[in-house]
Amino acid sequence: MVDLKGQYEPIKEQVNRTIQEVIDTTAFINGPEVHGFQKDLEDYLNVKHVIPCANGTDALQIAMMGLGLKPGDEVITADFTFAATVEVIALLQLTPVLVDVDPVDFNIDIEAVKKAITPKTKAIVPVHLFGQVANMDALLELAEEHNLFVIEDNAQAIGADYKHKDGSTSKTGTIGHVGSTSFFPSKNLGCYGDGGAIFTNDDALAHTIRGIVNHGMYERYHHDVVGVNSRLDSIQAAVLRAKLPHLDNYNARRRAAALKYTEHLEDHPKVITPNIVSGDPNAHVFHQYTLRLQGVDRDALVKHLNANDIPCGVYYPIPLHKQKAYADARYNEEDFSITNQLVKEVISLPMHSELDNEQIEYIVTKILEFID
Repeated sequence: MVDLKGQYEPIKEQVNRTIQEVIDTTAFINGPEVHGFQKDLEDYLNVKHVIPCANGTDALQIAMMGLGLKPGDEVITADFTFAATVEVIALLQLTPVLVDVDPVDFNIDIEAVKKAITPKTKAIVPVHLFGQVANMDALLELAEEHNLFVIEDNAQAIGADYKHKDGSTSKTGTIGHVGSTSFFPSKNLGCYGDGGAIFTNDDALAHTIRGIVNHGMYERYHHDVVGVNSRLDSIQAAVLRAKLPHLDNYNARRRAAALKYTEHLEDHPKVITPNIVSGDPNAHVFHQYTLRLQGVDRDALVKHLNANDIPCGVYYPIPLHKQKAYADARYNEEDFSITNQLVKEVISLPMHSELDNEQIEYIVTKILEFID
């Protein structure tokens, strides 16, 4: 699904050198590479504060802790996403409120969010799923109307642009009150282990979060808030710092690969190709290239592709509201009609910055061979 070795080869010399420098200096925790990467990412995103941490799940949890959410507070998020988004809500003893998604872009459905807001609602967590930006203007308007926080789960969309109604542009993760991301190796900007970060333009919130990630300390052995141990190590920061200048190129190559897939598949009556809702190509960075199949045995197609040495994925096969850990009597199946349909239809094809036309044509040929 991702060619990490192919991506590594052109930057091998720089990556190896920076890793060796970390080893030589033995500045493994909070070393110069961490601070350098933080500043570089702040500049790239045009955001005041980047707080690195150990992984993307921690980033979401720490963002919620920083906002002071309390047990019993309701947090609305999408039913069709990876479990980490709802996992941290439950871990903090907040009340997850799952809602359906839009059938076109797979992002959180605005009308469903409106219906889900109650006096106990304190936050909305949009997920920029598969690399496409959610409708942030609408969500921010709802948040302002109901005095809610917006926490962006930007684990799949780093580098994507969002064009506001007024014509201005922001990077995803910097639009809400706070944003989070993951640097898991397969992400568009991935390290060689685990890593994550939190973004905000709020000075006070950034100060709180910086304490939380380091055991609640602002001064050594003075614990002012309840915190966690969640740090991006210097070796991972060195890798990310080497890769960040290439991120726009990586995303452009993903878009080019997506366009090739779409050119081959968009006219087939049994296939629905990804749609960039805003019409702006920079609003989608294609962390995944996900098709909807209609009248096709999806699971049999997965086996067919695997038999032809083509990896693929089903993201996601089970809605969160049907997962044992998050099942709740409050949920009605009719409220999740889109998600319940998507989990039967979606399939994600190999997507990374090293895909070439020959590979894409082989993959497409094997798909059409099966579904025609």
